[in-house]
This record gives sequence, structure tokens and C-alpha cells, in this order.
Amino acid sequence: MPRLASVHVMAELDELATRFRDFGRSSAARAPLYGRLAPCIADEPEILELLGVAPAEQQLPVLLFAAVHHLVLRGDEPDLERFYPNLVGEPDSGDPFPTFRECCRRHSNALRALIATRSTQTNEVGRCSQFLPALGMLADEVGTLAHLDVGTSAGLNLLLPRYEYRFSPGGSVGGPSPVVLDCATRGGVPVPATLPDVGASIGIDIAPIDVREDEEVRWLEACVWPDQADRFARLVAAVELARQQPPDVRRGDAIGALPELVGEASAHGHPVVTNSWVLNYLTPSQRTAYVATLDDLGNQRDLSWIIAESPAQTPELPIPAASPGEDITVLSLVTWRGGHRVVRRLATTHPHGFWVHWEHRGTTRQR
Repeated sequence: MPRLASVHVMAELDELATRFRDFGRSSAARAPLYGRLAPCIADEPEILELLGVAPAEQQLPVLLFAAVHHLVLRGDEPDLERFYPNLVGEPDSGDPFPTFRECCRRHSNALRALIATRSTQTNEVGRCSQFLPALGMLADEVGTLAHLDVGTSAGLNLLLPRYEYRFSPGGSVGGPSPVVLDCATRGGVPVPATLPDVGASIGIDIAPIDVREDEEVRWLEACVWPDQADRFARLVAAVELARQQPPDVRRGDAIGALPELVGEASAHGHPVVTNSWVLNYLTPSQRTAYVATLDDLGNQRDLSWIIAESPAQTPELPIPAASPGEDITVLSLVTWRGGHRVVRRLATTHPHGFWVHWEHRGTTRQR
């Protein structure tokens, strides 16, 4: 038995090493710091073993990196901090791995505790830039909206009316605001002249983050890759804005909670459900149930659903794919009017909302 156990452990470590090498190659351009560290970690079983306390589906490089980033943000690793572009003006250009390795050895227990209890979580406010044109279209049609954000995390996307948008081309909308979202456009994006009127904003998440809790916010910040200093800065600004008037975020399962929340929201405006890079974390059966729930609700009342997901990773959704296995962010709009469902593919977008490429006519399916 000990021999079999050893073989099993070695196989798991080999798999983790492969994940880090693959991550290093794929992330080098977008995240140079992690791109440099990842292949070095692949050769360090002592560091790889830290991920063993996480559930199998969470044993990913980004979880380890987020746990270490969390310690750096907390001030526990000033020596390592000098390599993080989001925290210092001129990051150290030397080799970060020896300092990173010592950090993992020194704080192995704290890292295991984080890895065992946390999962990677992103609340990317830049995605509001891709939601805004679709919300503007709906506001022109139905008037006041009631926003329901599924997988809302800290609820920062619920603050959409409180941000300032700069579309290029397309002009500015909203503001002034401490959170400014820049978005390049192509294909005639229908940028609204004004922000839509939103009568209610409610978020739902299985593990929401309270913006008033420093430790919770620190984890959210830790999940941002340190080379992406602009994303980090606007997340910090959005949290500060949220703390002035915390968003209405509910803990619960989206499928079970949606009927009651849609009913509640309907008293304040036309209900609009949004989700962005959330449904890929559900199982196929859960996604099927999610769509069925929305269909049931749409048969009872007028409803709209804005989707920003990857068709390849969410095949159960009614997202018209342009090609088999399309693995980019596709913005789609599903509407139910008088029980009649229409699906429209609107655009392809950057996953963090830095650009939107509008499809002039898009793909429409009716049912």
C-alpha cells in the first residue's frame, strides 16, 4: 500500500507540474511575473504539494499564486513585494523565484489554510462596459430596469450606474466617477447617450464577498494578476466606491433563488439577469437547470437575460456560436416577451471588457 500511495502522489505531482509549465507558456505575455515563476514551481515538489489540500477542481496554478499574493498584500512578505508591479512603481527586475520559494517555505501552514478554504474569485468591473450597450437597448425598449447579477461575488457590477465609461469610438457616458472604464469599440457598438434608469440592483452568489470586510476584499484583490496593475487599481477604486453604499448581495444558489428574486425585482422595473464568466463553473446539468428556470420565468412574465460567456465552455446555453468550439467571450441577449423567446448574438468581447466588437446583425434565433 505505501508503494501504491507513493506512485499515486507522484502522478498527482507530475500532473500539477504539467499545469504550471502550461500556465507559464500561456500566461507569459499577459502576466510576465507568473510566467517566470510557473516553470520554476513545476520543478519544486515541496511547493506543488501545497495545492494538495484544495479540491481536485481547484488544484490550479492561479489558486497558489492568489494565496501568495494574499500574504504579500497583507504585508507578510516585504521582500517578495518588490517584484509585484501592482504594488511598487519600479518592480525588481531580478529573479523572483528564490524569494518566492522562501515565502512558500516560511508560510507553508498559512498558505495551506488559504488554499484549503478559498477558491479563485473574480469581480471584474470592466465587464460593465460590455453590459452597458445591451442595457441601453433594453432601456430604450422597456424603460426602467431591475438588475439581477448572478455569480456577483462582491456585487461590484451592480454599481454599473455609478461608473464612468469612455468608449473609443463612441464617446463618454456617466460620471464623473472614481472608477473610469475605457473600452475600444468596433462594428458600430450602440453606446447609449445616457446611463439607463435602474430601479433596483440585486446580486446572488454562493459565496459572496462583503466589501466591508478587509480580509474578504484582500482575497478578491489577490486573485488579480499583479502584472495587470490597471485592473488592480480599478478594483480598489470600485471597492472604495461600494463601501460608501454597499450593494445588495444575497447568499444563495442561483437556480433556487432566481424565481423569488425576479419577482422581487419586477416591482422596481423590467427584470434583467446578467452573468459573465460564471456559468462555466457549473456542471452541465446545473447549466441546463439554470436555462430551464429562466425559461419558466420568461413564460410567466417579460424578462431579459444578458450573457457574457464562452460558447465552447457553456454549450447548454442558448448562445449562437459562430464556429464549433468557439472559446471567446460572446455577448448575447435573450428576451422573453409574452412568453416568446428570442436569442440574439450581439458581440464578441475582451473577457475583462477592454474591447467590444459588435456584430452588426448578429445571429437571431426564435422559439
